[in-house]
Amino acid sequence: MPLVSMNEFLPKAKANKFAVGQFNMNNLEFAQAIVDAAIEENAPIIYGVSEGALKYMGIEYTVAIAEAAAKKSGLPIALHLDHGSSFEVAMKCIRAGFSSVMFDGSHYSLEDNIRLTKEVVKAARAMGVSVEGELGTIGGVEDDISVDEEHASLAKPEEAIRFYEETGVDCLAIAVGTAHGMYKGEPKIHYDIIQKVVDAIPVPVVLHGGSGVPDEAIRLSIQAGVGKINVNTENQVACTNAIREALAGNASVYDPRKYLTPARDAMKAVVQEKIRLFGSSNQA
Repeated sequence: MPLVSMNEFLPKAKANKFAVGQFNMNNLEFAQAIVDAAIEENAPIIYGVSEGALKYMGIEYTVAIAEAAAKKSGLPIALHLDHGSSFEVAMKCIRAGFSSVMFDGSHYSLEDNIRLTKEVVKAARAMGVSVEGELGTIGGVEDDISVDEEHASLAKPEEAIRFYEETGVDCLAIAVGTAHGMYKGEPKIHYDIIQKVVDAIPVPVVLHGGSGVPDEAIRLSIQAGVGKINVNTENQVACTNAIREALAGNASVYDPRKYLTPARDAMKAVVQEKIRLFGSSNQA
């Protein structure tokens, strides 16, 4: 099956109160772990790829790996640019074969964010590619993006509604109290903001910073109308911990397959658990 836009499954997610997981792809083992979990759960998935990951893997390898996973699995899989910083980066990904892109203009004024996002939507729509926008500032660290708690800002429902009406994005990430990375304390998610936005727009709300959020908070967010949840750090932690354990247990190991196999298995377990938590099992 070829890569698909997120519009193949996000409307269904919103209508049926489940969320599709975006799991970031950082190398081949991440991609394999994610798709193998999805196959077992018969779930749609989104491969998220940050600009940092693109630099690391190379755009051609990234697209080829995702296309191979989609063909092997027969599942609806979207290849999605995560936190795209410019129109140019989004277009480069679309030309290379990405089926979805995010333009993150959250650090601009509302007017500039709307104007720039509209440009991406117009170009992407002509290619059958879905677009995610972002409003409000999500704290934490992801690749080269770092926002401390002091400068994180919640999305305003009235601005989120206006943003959707003027841009026509296919899903909208709003800052509601989560953060990128792992949490030092329990996140305080503003379900009221989610509910107000979800009730007013026809497309799903996206929850960034899904790693480390308590299960009950995830369930409440989905019930409020979140249809897409991003997970990256939990997989990175699972991968690294498994590698450390494998190497600590046998100092003579030098074959990467000996420690990358348990790392892949650990990530698969994380993804499978998240898919079940999000309610997307058997929704492919």
